[in-house]
Amino acid sequence: MSDVDPLLPAVAFAELGRIKFTETDFSGVLSRVAGLATRTVPGADQVSVTLVGAGGAHTAAFTGELALALDEAQYEQGQGPCLVAAAANVTVHVVDMTAESRWPDWAGQAVAAGAHSSLSIGLPMHESVTGALNLYATRPDAFRAEAVTLAETFGDYAAVAMTNAHLYDTQVTLAQHMQAAMKSRAVIEQAKGIIMGERRCTADEAFTILAKISQNSNRKLRDVAAALVARAATIRRP
Repeated sequence: MSDVDPLLPAVAFAELGRIKFTETDFSGVLSRVAGLATRTVPGADQVSVTLVGAGGAHTAAFTGELALALDEAQYEQGQGPCLVAAAANVTVHVVDMTAESRWPDWAGQAVAAGAHSSLSIGLPMHESVTGALNLYATRPDAFRAEAVTLAETFGDYAAVAMTNAHLYDTQVTLAQHMQAAMKSRAVIEQAKGIIMGERRCTADEAFTILAKISQNSNRKLRDVAAALVARAATIRRP
């Protein structure tokens, strides 16, 4: 069993529902999920969260090195319970690693590392991202029927929290990009105005001049514009 203090399921579910996305990032939410699962599901000694996206599978959070090592062994082999759970949104239960025939090589590595049973719960999150909650135990048959049901319910709550966190982070990132774009546009317009005043040219001609300087100097257009605005401010300063 895990050496952390156990947590009542109702308390854990409430904790997942109270996560404030303004106070933590997506990675922090995943770490919270892994930690709560370790304390909530009987039999779990270590827990990890696998995410699978366009770039492949990776472990986004884990509570111990054993869980991380067993996840990464599956990624290297391209098969294993966490990958199946994530791909098909199903529960994959390995009751006894020594008797596991679906992934014998991986199971042998697990036994050598000290794990004797596991439970992977599929986490439906986003159309482009899937995941799995992976629970590992150092003894065989650690997850009885009640624990499996509880882990699946926990996974449902965790998936909601993770999806909301992902959406929040996406919206925040989009807002930041929009703000940066607006700032870039403003400084470029300022630089165009300076060039128009100096060279008595049109706005299109001023932009062409900026673009040419950017290309010749291998610098971003915004950086070229910002440098021009800063130079003009220095010249005008008494």
